Amino acid sequence: QVQLVESGGGLVQPGGSLRLSCQASGSISGVDSMGWYRQGEGNQRDLVAAVNAYGFKDYGKSAKGRFTISRDNVKNSLTLQMNELTLDDTAVYYCTAWYVKDDIRIWGQGILVTVSA
Repeated sequence: QVQLVESGGGLVQPGGSLRLSCQASGSISGVDSMGWYRQGEGNQRDLVAAVNAYGFKDYGKSAKGRFTISRDNVKNSLTLQMNELTLDDTAVYYCTAWYVKDDIRIWGQGILVTVSA
């Protein structure tokens, strides 16, 4: 099982872009699904985007058309390109790896994204 470390968060103005990265400590080729979740203050943790081992991508409602998830099994990394950010995108973003067969989900420590004027 891998460990995950997120980077790339910070403060951005509304309408701006930000790119999050997640670096795994080992190979992710055996990870069934890699994804990003987010949790705003007082909210539950929701799916932002996920990509499975076959490259199939799934996006949460708020991310469709604005965010793009990418998985690199060579570099063992996951990225989330976020465009047209709004105030509602302010949240802690978590990288996750899910081993479906064993139903094991690993989380990164989370990284804060703040959208503010």
